[in-house]
Amino acid sequence: MRVAVLSGGPSFERQVSIAGAENIVHGLTELGHKAISIDVGRDLIERLTDARVDAAIIVMHGVVGEDGAVQAVLESLGIPHQTPSAMACRRCWDKAITKGLLSDAGIAVPDGVVFDRQPFTSLGAARTLAPVVERLGLPLVVKPARSGSALGVNRAADGSALANAMVGAFSYDDSVIVERFVAGREFGISVIDGEALPAVEILPQDGPEAYDFEARYSIGLVQYECPANLTAEESALLSETAVAAAEALGVNGITRVDLILTPEGVPTVLELNNVPGMTDTSLLPMAAGAAGLSRAQIVAKMLPRG
Repeated sequence: MRVAVLSGGPSFERQVSIAGAENIVHGLTELGHKAISIDVGRDLIERLTDARVDAAIIVMHGVVGEDGAVQAVLESLGIPHQTPSAMACRRCWDKAITKGLLSDAGIAVPDGVVFDRQPFTSLGAARTLAPVVERLGLPLVVKPARSGSALGVNRAADGSALANAMVGAFSYDDSVIVERFVAGREFGISVIDGEALPAVEILPQDGPEAYDFEARYSIGLVQYECPANLTAEESALLSETAVAAAEALGVNGITRVDLILTPEGVPTVLELNNVPGMTDTSLLPMAAGAAGLSRAQIVAKMLPRG
């Protein structure tokens, strides 16, 4: 099979994408397929057409890769890919939409509000921050509604930090989410075709607020435990929640659900990642290894069946 491996692109996560793509290429080669590496740019359609590919594996993170854009191109060309549909990707990419759909499905999400840049700056919406703090309490988490790898995500312990965090988040997106900080243990649950892999617990050495872009992709800054130290009941609850979250957003194939297990035992979903990383510090390969799957076997699950 001739498989296009799409990486790079215009996002801040370009280098992470390229690193993960190398592992995909190795896996395809091991499986006996022809891997055609494409650094996505303006010539994408021409390169896909010239290469006469049978399928594509998207290893792009951030804009274009996770927001449904490249998925729409592939679907228009009739090229199957491993990520959810373009429409499902759009639902996952916008965390405000994600939170609404999950909440409607009865899945716990952090309480919060969404600010758009224009009303925030031109209609005086910034004055609503004080009531937001009063209602949600401190600390608060501020994040761009549409971004990945913790880019632009900050924790605010007071009003001054909240204002600075808002400015930082608006540098990544025109829509920003301010939500209540949810204490507890953080996990990543990879889901493949409706089945959850073993949970990975995320243990930043400098505390939860230190799980930023650098920590995610630098070996040694974060410890991971997989399989996580959970009771059978906790493990089942996390798996059920992750699968239910994917179903609520119409996500099939491979995805990763990031969530917090609160001290009260409530799984609270933070977001869904429809293009899980494949670097040496990524959670999907870690969970696959705990399930007895090699990277080549995970790549095999990304290929179209039948």
